Amino acid sequence: MSITNEKKQEIIAQYGTKPGDTGSPEVQIAIWTHRINALIEHFNTHQKDLHSRLGLMKMVSRRRHLLDHLKKTSEERYQTLIKKLDLRK
Repeated sequence: MSITNEKKQEIIAQYGTKPGDTGSPEVQIAIWTHRINALIEHFNTHQKDLHSRLGLMKMVSRRRHLLDHLKKTSEERYQTLIKKLDLRK
């Protein structure tokens, strides 16, 4: 469930604050979200893959920590990101 280099560059270009920005929380959260969505698709066909499910839970936890950090530092950036990624219902 890895992410291709081309897709990663697209995400960086879309969510980065400047060219080549790979460290901002927005980019990291977007990359984690893409990886999480890919794993969720994997579980539609492989329901009993418990080892990957553990990895999914770790990814969700890491993304949650990044989201908490972003919310603490900039509420406005947090709100725009969750709307772009459609994370909250």
